Amino acid sequence: MRKFLFGAFAALAFFSILLFQSSCTQQTEKKQMTQEEMIALGKYIVTSSGCNDCHTPKIMTDMGPMPDTTRMFSGHQQNEVLPPLDVSALGNQWAATTMSLTAWVGPWGISYAANLTPDNGTGLGAVTEEMFIKSMREGKIKGVGRPMLPPMPWQEFRNKTDEDLKAIYAYLMSINPIQNMVPQSTPPDKVGEVLATK
Repeated sequence: MRKFLFGAFAALAFFSILLFQSSCTQQTEKKQMTQEEMIALGKYIVTSSGCNDCHTPKIMTDMGPMPDTTRMFSGHQQNEVLPPLDVSALGNQWAATTMSLTAWVGPWGISYAANLTPDNGTGLGAVTEEMFIKSMREGKIKGVGRPMLPPMPWQEFRNKTDEDLKAIYAYLMSINPIQNMVPQSTPPDKVGEVLATK
């Protein structure tokens, strides 16, 4: 009887360990997301992180400026002339922006919100997933170019998981490509010329 009980106990312990191991393995193995699931996750992250705030031009409504859904994520518009601004009033303590929030001026110069659509010539169309992730991790354009300027919060995006950044990339590659050549940033010593009072 003792041998039977010992054998039954040993078998129960063995199966319990197998069951526990199987359960742990299932919990640590993540299901691979489909492309549609990646795009949906990316859309959620992008729309809940305020990317529209700067990267989508605005139209004026009774409720104030609202994103122009016909130009989603196309960045600062290439033909938009910046209004004059007395930059001496800003000093090093202030920053200013246009009504559309696509151009910003501060001690770093003038920065323009990038075209995030998958247009090959003017947007992210020629940027690989690897380059995109490197950009978000290191704060450099295309992962190797000039530093990203304020107000781009790349310091926050670098903390996202690879899966999150891949999802953001997948979503941005799925939207409508818009041809729009965003101006190059303006260095601090040229800001006065660009924003000179007319």
